[in-house]
Amino acid sequence: MENSRRKFIKQSAVFAAATYAGTMGMSAKSYGRIIGANDRVRVGVVGFSDRFKDTLLPCFLNHNKELNFDIVGLSDLWSYRRDLGINHLKEKFGHDIKACRNNDELYAMKDLDAVIISTADFQHALHTIEAVKANCDAYVEKPFAETMDDAKAALKAVKATDRIVQIGSQRRSGENYANAAKYIQDGKFGPITAVDLVWNVNQPGRWRRPDLVAKLKEEDIDWKRFLLNRPSEAFDPRKYLEYRLFWPYSSGMPGQWMSHQIDTVHWFTGLKHPRSVVANGGIYTWKDGRRNWDSMVAVFDYGLPNSEDGFQVTFTSRMQNSVGDVGEVYYSNGGELNLITNKVSPKGGLRQQEAAAMGMKANLLPEFDLSKTEIKAATGANMGGDGLTSGHMRNWMECVRSRKTPNAPVEAGYSHSIANIMTNAAVRTGAKSIFDEAKQEVIANGKVFKY
Repeated sequence: MENSRRKFIKQSAVFAAATYAGTMGMSAKSYGRIIGANDRVRVGVVGFSDRFKDTLLPCFLNHNKELNFDIVGLSDLWSYRRDLGINHLKEKFGHDIKACRNNDELYAMKDLDAVIISTADFQHALHTIEAVKANCDAYVEKPFAETMDDAKAALKAVKATDRIVQIGSQRRSGENYANAAKYIQDGKFGPITAVDLVWNVNQPGRWRRPDLVAKLKEEDIDWKRFLLNRPSEAFDPRKYLEYRLFWPYSSGMPGQWMSHQIDTVHWFTGLKHPRSVVANGGIYTWKDGRRNWDSMVAVFDYGLPNSEDGFQVTFTSRMQNSVGDVGEVYYSNGGELNLITNKVSPKGGLRQQEAAAMGMKANLLPEFDLSKTEIKAATGANMGGDGLTSGHMRNWMECVRSRKTPNAPVEAGYSHSIANIMTNAAVRTGAKSIFDEAKQEVIANGKVFKY
């Protein structure tokens, strides 16, 4: 009798879990991975970068006490930054942090639940593979991947698990961007006719680390481990610390900046990648030995395959004059959706005078405010970081507990990587790049683009 009762309770629990998982859009396997509300989530840090120290960590600290998350270990190849990171984290959390010389040591830790990855651009996809294979959830900085081989391998690895992976495309956690997505997807904006993406700065020191470069010695790091699957190259402290300036460790402007903005195009439209990309630019001002351009314009053709309908997207970026600032502006025949001002307006729309001349009616969008409700960093005060990233970090942390799909899942990273790689292929070859849908490869000059 007792055995029958226990069997019934066990079967009922399994059935309840499966029913709940189905209701929440999760598998029973994923439900089984939900961490109890009273269980502390143990997080490791992969790379003590400026991005982690100045933004990701403050955003994590906005929410970790409320959601019961803790940082327990840090991996960094360079002894100097590893020591800095350990001391910084001890001060923030008030307890010891495990210092790891590499990711093998980090994943050897017992009961590690999740990691925050903010390493060199070309390493993100490969470090994601390591994380999910170690049964860890991951917050992964963008760009997700800089080659299609890495992108495909990482996508496959993540999809083979039930790990929660959040790509660092924090616009997806912004109220204004969510409002823009809904406005466009509800058909209120009309067909998109063009998009301007702009990212201009005037910063000679952007991505430069001269003080740190002077400190770094080859014996202090594992240079071979840093290179991972990139071609062998002699040790160079600039490529280790200023990697954003040097292909094939980073594509520079496309991977660092455009990946944020082109992701909004994919999100708002449901399109997964451009049909083609051309680009032009050069190193016009900051002639400091860099390989990646300091000014560029890329032009994208978007639309369904084999369709005459579509629209053009431009990405303009320069590093020697900041006029134009940073932002995204969408255009339709009826006006603009401006994510710099967070306003929809009839600006540029079809006016009565011009419409009447062709026997048409005016087409002018009504004014609409995209920022009626601003994203909150936490239930309490925002202690650091920016609102978008804080909300994005919180979304990941909540999804680690609930096992729900985060705002920027791995598919979002895969899509922005295609656009980045197509752009970089156009930059490196001077040719128009296209995407082979069947083979999932970027093609330029009739050849698969690698490096």
